Amino acid sequence: MPGRIAFQGEPGAYSHQACREKRPDMEALPCRTFEDVIEAVRKGDAELAMLPVENSTYGRVADIHRLLPSSGLHIVDEAFVRVHINLLGVRGAKLANVREALCHLVLLPQCGEFLREHGINGLVSPDNARAAREVSERGDPSVAALASDLAAEIYGLDILARHIEDHDRNTTRFLLMSREADFKRRGTAGMITSFVFRVRNIPAALYKAMGGFATNGVNMTKLESYMVDGSFSATQFYADIEGHPDDRHVQLALDELDYFTSEIRVLGVYPADPRRR
Repeated sequence: MPGRIAFQGEPGAYSHQACREKRPDMEALPCRTFEDVIEAVRKGDAELAMLPVENSTYGRVADIHRLLPSSGLHIVDEAFVRVHINLLGVRGAKLANVREALCHLVLLPQCGEFLREHGINGLVSPDNARAAREVSERGDPSVAALASDLAAEIYGLDILARHIEDHDRNTTRFLLMSREADFKRRGTAGMITSFVFRVRNIPAALYKAMGGFATNGVNMTKLESYMVDGSFSATQFYADIEGHPDDRHVQLALDELDYFTSEIRVLGVYPADPRRR
């Protein structure tokens, strides 16, 4: 049995699209919040969690990096999903008659130019797929939703304008998480190692900690900081690097990092998505 993969949102959400693209053989399980997605996997209601972490236009997804270290789950894969935004209306609606468009807050700046050009007022909805469902239920041709092709299919809506995002490379990166870690080498585009760490309270600790990656030729593709437990003095860092912990140059870099940190925790070792390049 392929099992289930949990995602945040209603059927037709972009996370649902990611599930279909990356794990088409698994049953997609909609959840209300990111915490619910994680809990579904922890309890065994689903085998995998599909969590968005960043968008090429909007930036990082709030709260995700805070949730990952305490989730008890392990990153086992990543997915780069091309986000196409469509204007969806009820059957027979016309673009010229649309005055309002419902969507999640993060989608509004991704298609701002289109909305301004057509004089459409963007209204915030908790979820893009929910926006599509509400438009379908209201039956008002002047109200549309900004959502995926999948949402149009599920809720019986017409696509009034297709692929209206401002940037033609609009992409969201997702992480797939499991109860069990998988350190096997797999995939065709190399491996990624993700971890969190806290630096020791000594001068230039972060600078010194990062030096080991440069001197050992390890490419760090992401480094982000965020506060822990609301404290301005307790800063945790999240990092992605190219390579496997068993690679000699990665081992040396992590050993040097360990000397300047009070804590290091590997969140996952997984194959790079070919679209990362």
